[in-house]
Amino acid sequence: MKSILVVLGGGRPNGNTAQLTHAFVKGAEEAGHHVEVVALAKTEIKGCMGCNACRFGKPCVIKDDFYNLAPKIKTADLIVFASPLYFWTFSSRIKAFIERFYCLAEEDAAPPLGRYEKYPVKDCALLMTAADNLFWTFEQAVSYYQFTLVNYIGFADKGMLLAGGCGDTNGKPQIDKTDWLEKAHAFGKNMYS
Repeated sequence: MKSILVVLGGGRPNGNTAQLTHAFVKGAEEAGHHVEVVALAKTEIKGCMGCNACRFGKPCVIKDDFYNLAPKIKTADLIVFASPLYFWTFSSRIKAFIERFYCLAEEDAAPPLGRYEKYPVKDCALLMTAADNLFWTFEQAVSYYQFTLVNYIGFADKGMLLAGGCGDTNGKPQIDKTDWLEKAHAFGKNMYS
């Protein structure tokens, strides 16, 4: 059994990304994993200020909900980033959450991959939704995911589910008219099989 932390970066409680996340969670729970979902729309996470207080042994100076999430990040085996596609990349909520990993880093005399520090060892996965389903729709988001979370922070990639073609951005969610929810359920259920 694994401990899975799902970070939901969408703003609509029943939107495409929320529905995709719930399908993934259902599958993962059916497989026996412990899953917790953190909805960033209901959580205050500010972006990193770059003050470097954390580099001098002090806690992060930003007093928001990240302080309560840090222990959950440290104990999770897998962190799933769930985001709608906003301007061809992650939502600003997810981006701010990732920036704050800076205060979790530790000094490393011989950092791998050209990094300056080391981060907790975790698995990661990506769930994304978009109205478009063009060959380049997720290109920028995938690049950010792979470079930042996998190559730089050093998380082990467990896969991506890129759900394009989920309906008009001005209308009601239409992911239920696609096969993405079934795929998300299977993705969650088979994550560690």
